[in-house]
Amino acid sequence: MPTLLVIHSSPKSSASITRQLTAELVTKWQQANPTGQIVERDVGLNPPPHISEETINAFYTPADQRTDEQKQALALSDEFIAELRQADAVIIGTPMHNFSVTSGLKTWIDHVARVGETFQYTSTGPKGLLTDRPVYVVGASGGDYRAHTPIAFLNHQDNYLKVVLNFVGIQDIHLIQAAGVARGEEALTEARAQIELLLPA
Repeated sequence: MPTLLVIHSSPKSSASITRQLTAELVTKWQQANPTGQIVERDVGLNPPPHISEETINAFYTPADQRTDEQKQALALSDEFIAELRQADAVIIGTPMHNFSVTSGLKTWIDHVARVGETFQYTSTGPKGLLTDRPVYVVGASGGDYRAHTPIAFLNHQDNYLKVVLNFVGIQDIHLIQAAGVARGEEALTEARAQIELLLPA
C-alpha cells in the first residue's frame, strides 16, 4: 500500500493558497492510488521547536551512548525522519516568506537533515541516505520570481529545497508554482495546469 506524506507549512489555514493547491494534488494522487495511505504533518499551524544545543549534541552522540534526555530531545526528529522514510511520495506546501521557505518548514528540515540518519560524510563528501521518491513542492508567492523574470534572483526558495532534498538523497523533485498570486486567478490556473501535467486525470 503506497504512502503519501503531506507537509503543510503555511501558517494560514482556510485562506492558504498552498493548502488549497496541495489538497487538489492530494486528490489527484488518491485517484491514481485508491488504496494509498495519507500521512499529514502540519508544521505551519503546529510549528516544531527550533533545534536546541541539547538536540545538536544528541545528533552527534552515538546512539548507544545517548542519555535519556538526549533520546527525548531527538524524539520529534526521529518521528519526522520515520515519516519521510516510509513515504513513497511527498507533497510539500510552502508559501514564499521573505524570498525563502517558511520558518516552520525550515525547522522541519533542520530536524530531518541529520547526520547518520538521512546523510553521511564520506571521503568524497556528503552522501544522501534516503532512497529516491517523487517530491512535489507546491509553492506560492505574491510576486512572480520564476526564472524568466527580472527578479528571479530573489527566489531563494526553489533552489534551496532542491539542494536540501538532493543532499539527503532525493532527486525526483517537481516544482508547482502559483507565481505572482497578486495577479489573481491567473496564477492559480497556471499552477493547476502544472498539477494536471504531473498527475493527469
